Amino acid sequence: MAMLEIKDLAVYYGMIQAIKGVSFEVNEGEVIALIGANGAGKTTILHTITGLLAPKRGSVLFEGKDITKIPAHKIVSLGMAHVPEGRRVFAQFTVYQNLKMGAYTRSDKNEIEETMQMVYKRFPRLEERKNQIAGTLSGGEQQMLAMGRALMSHPKIILMDEPSMGLSPILVNEIFDIIRSVNESGTTVLLVEQNAKKALAIADRAYVLETGKIVNSGDADVLMNDDSIKKAYLGE
Repeated sequence: MAMLEIKDLAVYYGMIQAIKGVSFEVNEGEVIALIGANGAGKTTILHTITGLLAPKRGSVLFEGKDITKIPAHKIVSLGMAHVPEGRRVFAQFTVYQNLKMGAYTRSDKNEIEETMQMVYKRFPRLEERKNQIAGTLSGGEQQMLAMGRALMSHPKIILMDEPSMGLSPILVNEIFDIIRSVNESGTTVLLVEQNAKKALAIADRAYVLETGKIVNSGDADVLMNDDSIKKAYLGE
């Protein structure tokens, strides 16, 4: 049984159909990349999975349970975390306060503190800046904070939306190294990313989305060498 199953998902914005019968699955322990051009519907799919949007048709199953109609805040407590596009940190709060917000579904203070130390170990810059106001961090540091905040909920699966957007090439490499290490430590990852080359390099499998439909899928290394993928998404 897949950890996450998306079945025949259809999502509308008013009269416009953004997602047209999408189905895919994510198995425990995998890194799955969802790639496609701007406007293909990648973010809409993540928002629907995490309860921020309601589909017109189809279902979302997490560990065999239908979560399609469960509100977003309850989905977090089931073990799913979302790192949204554009970071979305709480700009007026400190780094530490942002991280604590990520643990709002948990009650054991000792376990929360253990997770905090794990996050600091993975992101040393966050510990250095724990008393700094989040809105004053650089873009790369805000991305690390958004990822660290998601990890504070101790998720089984983490959904990441365009983590490399707006970052320098050096920081992009660092963020992708962190995503890989998060996965290697036992967290399943569903990654939405316009930088297809980077996404395919760390993914096990990938799905290619065009205008709300999945048009290709397979092992990431096979797609990396597919001529149509190279031409459309890898700039080759």
